[in-house]
Amino acid sequence: MRLPPIEGREGPRQTARPGDLGRRITYHREKLGLSREQVAERAGMATGFMEYLEQRPSSLTQGVLLRLAAALETTADELLGGTTDRPPGGGSAAAYPVLHALEPRECLRLVAPGGVGRVAFTGPTGPVVLPVNYTIHRGNVVFRTRLGGSIGEGALESATTMIGFEVDHIDEARREGWSVLIQGPACPVAPGELPVPGLEPWPGGDRGLYIRIVPRHITGRRIHGF
Repeated sequence: MRLPPIEGREGPRQTARPGDLGRRITYHREKLGLSREQVAERAGMATGFMEYLEQRPSSLTQGVLLRLAAALETTADELLGGTTDRPPGGGSAAAYPVLHALEPRECLRLVAPGGVGRVAFTGPTGPVVLPVNYTIHRGNVVFRTRLGGSIGEGALESATTMIGFEVDHIDEARREGWSVLIQGPACPVAPGELPVPGLEPWPGGDRGLYIRIVPRHITGRRIHGF
């Protein structure tokens, strides 16, 4: 049964682009490992309404949006896509923030799921930092790029060229986050090796050069409120 959006006296309706709100709700719910029933209970709404929000374009009153954001441990601005074109971490710091170093094993655990990281190397005009889709394969960082592209030319000058690879995560709602830096030599994946499954670069196009970074130094830091 199709349920209508909640009506009430909780302020003006907040609207995202059609479908975006549902995708963001699903993303944050799955990120927390919660079911629709659990989020609905947290937010004080019906499970059927949660299903409706995830599957159909919707608008919410400000009060409902704030309850839903709290249940998903994020912000209303994030659910509405207000942070899409804004660099993360623009809010104020947490009260009494604590910064501590991470052990290499914990660093590897954090980056193991793959996603988007940044490679840093010295190019013809100076330092270069570029985002890449990556995966961890047999203990190494692997990403794809274009043959003859800036990464292939700048990062692979020799087998001993050290490059940097960085991944971070920022939780704006809690003013917490972590960053991991991996340094090591980069080299092309041997032609005889099978391509790493599931490694699909977001930019698309012909990106047939697989590059492997062999970790030599692994460091990381985490910041959280006290």
